[in-house]
Amino acid sequence: MNAALVILAAGDSRRLGRPKQLVTIAGETLLRHVAREACASAAADVIVVLGFAPETMGGELRALRARTVDNTLWREGIASSVRAGVGAVSPAADGVLLCVCDQPRISAAHIDALIAAAEAAPGRAVASFYGGAPGVPAWFPRSLFGDLLALTGDTGAKRVLGAQGPRLVTIAWPAGALDVDTAEDVSAAV
Repeated sequence: MNAALVILAAGDSRRLGRPKQLVTIAGETLLRHVAREACASAAADVIVVLGFAPETMGGELRALRARTVDNTLWREGIASSVRAGVGAVSPAADGVLLCVCDQPRISAAHIDALIAAAEAAPGRAVASFYGGAPGVPAWFPRSLFGDLLALTGDTGAKRVLGAQGPRLVTIAWPAGALDVDTAEDVSAAV
């Protein structure tokens, strides 16, 4: 399977009050950690969508096999980053795994489990399951790219996942419930 992976990292972290991409946990920024784990996975292509302070954020990706895409519309909301990332996926890719930059427990092993599940269930979306609901990281087959590209505003890929109904494949990942949006989340992550 030719799997592309897109890390959404364009926002300015208004709720946290400082760029969450640069929050350091265990000596590594969140952005570098997520990108490093993505690059260690079976994903054939790793794309990082940048927007706010792209030069600074891009510096966190040094010596990794990730490539960047600049989302000049990042202020619109997460949908613009989804569109930028999906739009940068190679035509050869079978689908895209969408990740966010603020899940400190992400691992190459979990990414590989999602890719393996997608390979075992061709044409179906595969989502991580935590906090009682499906979420990202999540795999979207190429047949759902149109739905992802149609997202607008601050609406993320959960809308597309929710529309899959019983066809959606999920993989339990309780660690996904921790994402970094507040100072309390930062404390919980260290």
